[in-house]
Amino acid sequence: MHLVYPAVLAALLFCTGLYGVLARRNAILVLMSVELMLNAVNLNLVAFDVWLRDELHAGQALTLFTIAIAAAEIGIGLAIVLLVHRNRGTADLDRLRDLREDDADGATSENSATDREQKAEAAS
Repeated sequence: MHLVYPAVLAALLFCTGLYGVLARRNAILVLMSVELMLNAVNLNLVAFDVWLRDELHAGQALTLFTIAIAAAEIGIGLAIVLLVHRNRGTADLDRLRDLREDDADGATSENSATDREQKAEAAS
């Protein structure tokens, strides 16, 4: 087997995943792009394991480890995305830049804290 074919396919998969991470705004699509990148790494690990004819099959063992890590990452990532969507109503990453919560009147907690400080100074 030629090593070029799986290496080129893995490079294309990795570049597609990298583009998805950098260009997408939806958190679910970013997680899917990270999975594409991990699958490209898995393809390279197995291809080099076969090409080098490793007796211990270290590439395949690392691939199984990477698959387990990817499954845990997706489980935790989807749980976080679902909680954020439930609380904020969107999974758009541009709207989730800051982790501040809004007050009842719509002002952010940082602004209301400075307002309280200014009122305390004016009262004294």
